[in-house]
Amino acid sequence: MKLLDRKGGGPSGEWIGFLEKGVILEGRLELAGTFRIDCQMKGTIVSNSTVVIGENAKVEGEIDGNHVVIGGRFEGVLTAKGRVEILGKGVVRGEVHAPCLVIEAGGILDGRCHMTNVEEGKQPLTIPIRAASASTSS
Repeated sequence: MKLLDRKGGGPSGEWIGFLEKGVILEGRLELAGTFRIDCQMKGTIVSNSTVVIGENAKVEGEIDGNHVVIGGRFEGVLTAKGRVEILGKGVVRGEVHAPCLVIEAGGILDGRCHMTNVEEGKQPLTIPIRAASASTSS
């Protein structure tokens, strides 16, 4: 999990900072490089680089990014121009709009996935997803 390690830069550039566990933030973050969030946040994140939502993070709102890695909890609308990764302990509730979505074993997407096409003008493919716990009933 190189992207979860603060020592090295991500594939999209150099680390510009992080918000550590214990911080509570409400508002808008505009980022110019790879950034890690491990805190509680409510608001909007805008980035043309990599955004890492760490295992301790609880983020609610919107993310508009390029490469987004979810290792914690996110609730809201996530839009990426590139890749979205939901790691084994990651939970996403809401909508994901991206051309590439990777969900590791154990990762959860509870909501809708809109697989956008890189070519402009084409309709996105919408796939409804249900949580594993919702589909298993005794």
